[in-house]
Amino acid sequence: MNDDVDRKILHALQCAPRAPFRRIGEVTGVSEQTAARRYHALRRSGVMRVIGLVNPAVYGQAHWVARIRSRPDRVGPLADSLAKRPDIAYANLASGGSEIICMIRSPVEAHRDDVLLRQLPRSASVLDVSIDLLLHPFGETGTSEWTGYGAGLTPDQVRRLTGDRPPTPAGPPRPPTDEDTPLLDALAEDGRTTHTRLAELTGWSNARVARRLEALETSGTLFYDVELLPERLGHTLNATLWLRVAPARLKQAGEELARHAEVAFAGAISGRHNLMVSVICRDAEDFYRYLTTHVAAIDGIDAYEVSIRVRRLKQAASLIYHGRLVHPTPV
Repeated sequence: MNDDVDRKILHALQCAPRAPFRRIGEVTGVSEQTAARRYHALRRSGVMRVIGLVNPAVYGQAHWVARIRSRPDRVGPLADSLAKRPDIAYANLASGGSEIICMIRSPVEAHRDDVLLRQLPRSASVLDVSIDLLLHPFGETGTSEWTGYGAGLTPDQVRRLTGDRPPTPAGPPRPPTDEDTPLLDALAEDGRTTHTRLAELTGWSNARVARRLEALETSGTLFYDVELLPERLGHTLNATLWLRVAPARLKQAGEELARHAEVAFAGAISGRHNLMVSVICRDAEDFYRYLTTHVAAIDGIDAYEVSIRVRRLKQAASLIYHGRLVHPTPV
């Protein structure tokens, strides 16, 4: 990331991933051409990707948080094989390389052992496994993204980008149709694929593409994410906090944590620790400052553990290859 313009453009994309470059330029104070050029430079460098994702709830799936403790000298092949699976997300090596932390997409109704047997290869290197259900993610688009990279948009600028966003749908998301496959495949590779290109891929008119996107988005079937490599932005320490919070304080604590600039994700989970928080800081001293000020100020936390990431393997839909976010190749 080069300067404040890049930071503002990145924040604008986090708030409104498919916003036209004209609107991004107006909000960030640059021309449409500059906004487009800066975005494409960030994407080509592999530091960020905008992706379109189908809500796992469409298929009756939920997210399970897995912590897999392994022998450090045997963990590499196991971690790489898990990261390549399409139903595994946010995979990281932590705790000196002895722990794999990842999310598994699988039905809630599945028995715990069944989930593991389907996703985890039998391996003598696995020493212990714990798996808990993600009960509720905290925060919302425009307010809960990781923005620790520096000064981004003001609250007023965020409102200008997100003011026309439709309300969160109340009912279950509607499943996509077979006809939607080329549309969704293209958005999974590049969430900002233009209407014109989507029309070429689907054989539809631009107007039909626009209508279908609106229907999928407003129903909660399709959502967008901005994936980042914090290391490339000067933030080399990524930690997962496992917090134990009194139930009466869980909602307030989770929502407060999600608003912190250092937090990339906060969610309520089942298990001994009921709040999982992904924190991104510049270095160990920065993390210590965050832990002893922001986290310490939250009421209701009575226990915690910390897992320090040593290698990032996968984001929601991108593998990390030679320090770049890349679209995964089907296996």
